[in-house]
Amino acid sequence: MIIFFANQPSLSQINESAFSNKDVEFSFVVVGCNRVDKGDVDKTSPSTANIEQLKRTFKEVAELNPPPKFMFFAGDLVFGYTSDTKNLESQLKGWRELYESSPLASSKTTLIPVTGNHETQNEKKVSYEGAEKSWLKVMAPYLKYAGNGPRAGGKDNLKTDQSKLTYSFDYKGTHFLVLNTDPVGRDWSVPKNWIAQDLDKAKSRFAKHIFAIGHKPAYSYPKNLYSPAEDKEDGLGKLYPSDRDEFWTSLVKNKAEAMLAAHNHVYYRAKGPNGNTWQIIAGNGGSKLDKVVDQAKNNAFGYTVVSVMKDNRVMVTSYGRDVPKDGYLAPSDKYPTTVRDRGDISWNS
Repeated sequence: MIIFFANQPSLSQINESAFSNKDVEFSFVVVGCNRVDKGDVDKTSPSTANIEQLKRTFKEVAELNPPPKFMFFAGDLVFGYTSDTKNLESQLKGWRELYESSPLASSKTTLIPVTGNHETQNEKKVSYEGAEKSWLKVMAPYLKYAGNGPRAGGKDNLKTDQSKLTYSFDYKGTHFLVLNTDPVGRDWSVPKNWIAQDLDKAKSRFAKHIFAIGHKPAYSYPKNLYSPAEDKEDGLGKLYPSDRDEFWTSLVKNKAEAMLAAHNHVYYRAKGPNGNTWQIIAGNGGSKLDKVVDQAKNNAFGYTVVSVMKDNRVMVTSYGRDVPKDGYLAPSDKYPTTVRDRGDISWNS
């Protein structure tokens, strides 16, 4: 099922919702998709990341004021797509080394990496248990909030233990739901039953805000930003549309402000169906970008900042920089990072 999104903001609206930093309770960053294309994998650099863009993003996020509390890296950190777990671990360790040598690692911002399909799937694009275990092994230092998620079996009939891949935690009255969108045995899905229970419990604790962060978005986005989505589904409804719809219903029922995702190499913000929950795609971390019409706002490398305000509003700001004319892996120092989108994503906005 293809959904027609509404309320895609125009460039003329970007500066209408500016705010003062002194009014921010806390903020967090979401970005995904930094891996290079298969043909650009450099065997001398085990990270398989777009190093130029990754280093710049780490540096700029470390310089944000106020410092973000969290940085969610929403999947496809590395190229992966391998059944060789030693090779996968080497790529992930290479990515970790880039992070740990960056100024962000010693800042006040906590890194929370999230699995993408390139980390969990093999050459046939099917998730397997060895990849999940490799991810958990290498990323263990950055999974401090993980552990309360669903285990194998249960109402969602999971094939493997997902408790540290899909999980939730609270911070200052805000509930975060971290999602593995390609669990073993059910790629292109999330555990809808566990999520429904988790969000109901969060609301019973009077959560003020709810955000879901996962690699694959719930719904397709229109490649031509002025027309409906293409017939080819590229969201969680690709294989299990009814499960996706139940997941989204849980978000809307509990007044979640947004699902933030990546997977599509673009920045895109629009309200989903049947309520005020936004879907924000922040897949512009450094992978070769998708071709869309609105290049100025939606086709730039960068990252997205969500600011929870002291008055309970929620603001989103997308920072972007043009793709180097010499190619997506080229140095980008001469291309400034600017605000490409800003808006109010509070539930009633």
